[in-house]
Amino acid sequence: MHKLLSRIALALAVALPAMSFAGTPVNINKADAATIAKSLDGIGQSKADAIVAWRDTNGPFKSADDLTQIKGIGKSTLERNRASILLADTAPATDAAAKTDTPAKKAKRSNKKPATAAAGE
Repeated sequence: MHKLLSRIALALAVALPAMSFAGTPVNINKADAATIAKSLDGIGQSKADAIVAWRDTNGPFKSADDLTQIKGIGKSTLERNRASILLADTAPATDAAAKTDTPAKKAKRSNKKPATAAAGE
């Protein structure tokens, strides 16, 4: 039993690093090439240089999908890194966070008399 558990633990230790593709979140509209290369999986220095060159020529990226216009970056590389690609310095707030951050609206008061009071008059 001990050997079996040891083998399973070893197999997981070997497999898990290969399964984690996502890198460190990076703003592709502001980061330098070295930061992009370190942050995104499958993006080396030459592709990172191409990302910065494309950005300098065409302006900021409007969506992560724009990266596929760069030679050597395909859909699989894009999907593998999608969660790490930022277009602004902060991630947009989710609907749940937006609801908790905004104060609740006050209930409007009606000038009408309650039905029980009106019936007794």
